[in-house]
Amino acid sequence: MKSVSELTDFYYKNLFPTLEQLENKRKNLRYKIVIVALVYTLLCAAIAYTLVNFYEFIIFAYIAIGAIIYKFLIHDYTHEFKMSVIKPLIHAIDSSLLYSSTTHVSDYYFERSKLFEKPDKLGGNDYVKGQIDGINIQFSDIHAQKRHKNSKGRESWSTLFQGLFIVADFNKNFSGETVVLPDSAQSTFGDLIGHWLQSNNMARDELVKMDDPEFEKEFVVYSTDQVEARYILSNSLMKKLLAFQQKSSHKVHISFIQNHIYMAISYNKDLFEPSIFRSLLDYKVAMEYVKTLHLAISVVEELKLNQKLWSKR
Repeated sequence: MKSVSELTDFYYKNLFPTLEQLENKRKNLRYKIVIVALVYTLLCAAIAYTLVNFYEFIIFAYIAIGAIIYKFLIHDYTHEFKMSVIKPLIHAIDSSLLYSSTTHVSDYYFERSKLFEKPDKLGGNDYVKGQIDGINIQFSDIHAQKRHKNSKGRESWSTLFQGLFIVADFNKNFSGETVVLPDSAQSTFGDLIGHWLQSNNMARDELVKMDDPEFEKEFVVYSTDQVEARYILSNSLMKKLLAFQQKSSHKVHISFIQNHIYMAISYNKDLFEPSIFRSLLDYKVAMEYVKTLHLAISVVEELKLNQKLWSKR
């Protein structure tokens, strides 16, 4: 697999003419969005001044319609960016990888991972599927949400997960189900209370205590099979997950269920959307796209799924 520096070279050497064209379109689009936003805001302010008793409704309509207008304005530019920049970048990693800008990893795999509770709404985009080192892998942006209703029947939504969701084949079937989550309880409430909360988590299987203090600080493990969980999470794999967590600097959730490994990396934003208000020629912007793609693909290498990890069992 190509390194981050090789992908960055490809980004600039092969895509720079395309980026320059897109940069001109971005500047024009940014100007258009600012003008439309000013006219739209003035129009809504005039309506609000006239209909003084409907402020709440007008604010809601202003936000909702404004979001629709914004998506409409950026649609063509976003599509062109993904087809002329993100798609070639993915093929530079491996020409056999398939890319779709509009679909995502299925609801079935998201729910089967058991990393999060069942969402009421799941969306996503930028779906990639193929083989890396002979291992089937698929990933995409995912935004999973939960619906809530208050005592007055008003509906609201909360985010269960937003970020990169990865599914990779494993070379053996797991007999149990093992889930590795970020350790938020002990880091928030301390070791004593945090451990008690983790041990009494009714939504999860049995807590597995690992013998690596550094790993225990970052992660909490639940499993239906204590022996298998410790076998899967060998010292070598725990060190790799720790390094992966530190390198990504985002919360990482992992599960080992049947013959798949699931990994969810929280980003709280749509990863491959082009920035309208930042230059495409900015080095930091380019690196963000390159590093994100490299991180997703490197899961196979980091976890070394193609090795016969279970051969000594």
